[in-house]
Amino acid sequence: MVQKRNWLQAAVIAATLTIVEGTSAAVVTTVRPLGFIASAITDGVTTTEVLLPDGASPHDFSLRPSDLQRLRNADLVLWVGNDMEVFLSKAMKQIPANKQLALSELESVRKILIKNDDDHHDHHDHHDHHDHHDHAAVTNRDNHHDDTEHQQNEDVAHNHQHGEYDMHIWLSPEVAKMAAVAIHARLLELMPEKRDKLDANLHEFEERLAQNDKNLVRMLKPVQGKGYFVFHDAYRYFERHYGLAPLGHFTINPEIQPGAQSLHQIRKKLLEHKAVCVFAEPQFRPAVVNAVAKGTQVRSGVLDPLGVDIALGKHSYVQFLTALSTQYVSCLK
Repeated sequence: MVQKRNWLQAAVIAATLTIVEGTSAAVVTTVRPLGFIASAITDGVTTTEVLLPDGASPHDFSLRPSDLQRLRNADLVLWVGNDMEVFLSKAMKQIPANKQLALSELESVRKILIKNDDDHHDHHDHHDHHDHHDHAAVTNRDNHHDDTEHQQNEDVAHNHQHGEYDMHIWLSPEVAKMAAVAIHARLLELMPEKRDKLDANLHEFEERLAQNDKNLVRMLKPVQGKGYFVFHDAYRYFERHYGLAPLGHFTINPEIQPGAQSLHQIRKKLLEHKAVCVFAEPQFRPAVVNAVAKGTQVRSGVLDPLGVDIALGKHSYVQFLTALSTQYVSCLK
């Protein structure tokens, strides 16, 4: 009997340890590129996890109970802010202030946010209402949404489109540096005993970022004057930093094939603007891109604003910017 009781106690302890291990603390980021920045600073200090599964969009994600658990257990939750990850607004009210970091609210970042009507010689493209909710159905393709969820997704996509500022800030090397500094400072408060490693990580990240930036300036210089169209208006921080020349964007819902009239309008713009390339994204069906570019001299490329094929690691943010630059150059050159 005693033996049986001891065995049961051991089993309970083992199960408890498994549960604790399964919900270990980490820096949790919403989108993958924030994970790239964080993992440079957390290397050898703690782990970094990404909340959104690959291919999911921050504009229309729904939290599961397991996601809420991960947020509560996190050392630090890193996100862009209310204007991007609307799905997090309620959950973040339960997270202590010192354990969350909204990048768009940092004073240094606020100063360089791009207004949604800045640089928009193509501003009317925002109001092409034939299929303007770009991300409402990009993700959760296997889920059957009810009408309420669908309406929420529509609202979120609309909110993203017409918010005051462009929130795709992870595509800015300047913002990445500011984010790294802020993550370093916050983790230093939470883990002062890890100062040496955190300091070394930040120093290395800043050096690599600066060196990589010089390389990318050289790499992108030959394509600076080349015109192109993107399907999702997500790249302005990157384009502004490297002096690229987009001619416009079309927010096409990949779940719905655009009608003949829409395609005609897009093709007309492509021909008029003498664009070199039309870029899709991994979430968008290439059939749509091919249909738009068919019979024109325009090449088709793919831009990945989330770096879905890049593994989190010490140098992943630099790899992400390099991969994106390569995607631009291979189509524009």
